[in-house]
Amino acid sequence: MSQVITNFSKDLSEFTDQVEQYLDNVVQHGTDEQLFIASYLQGHFAVVAGQSSLEQFTEISQFNELMEQSLHKAFTAKELEEDDQKQVWDLWQSFLP
Repeated sequence: MSQVITNFSKDLSEFTDQVEQYLDNVVQHGTDEQLFIASYLQGHFAVVAGQSSLEQFTEISQFNELMEQSLHKAFTAKELEEDDQKQVWDLWQSFLP
């Protein structure tokens, strides 16, 4: 996958901008597999970003909690194969400060 940013901001707004930029870059330049994983994560990310905005979250930990809940729910529903689940999870975890 494209190189993950290693110095993500601790500010939630900047953090979400950085993650969006990374995922957009993968969509534009990644392989088919990278595109699939990034696009799947991007869908969950967009939903959680909307929820966190409505709830006026200010902490990355709050955002992460919603993101983890969303991914766990999808994985429990077997939306993805196990290997794809791991790749999505690993990508999300790589963004966290």
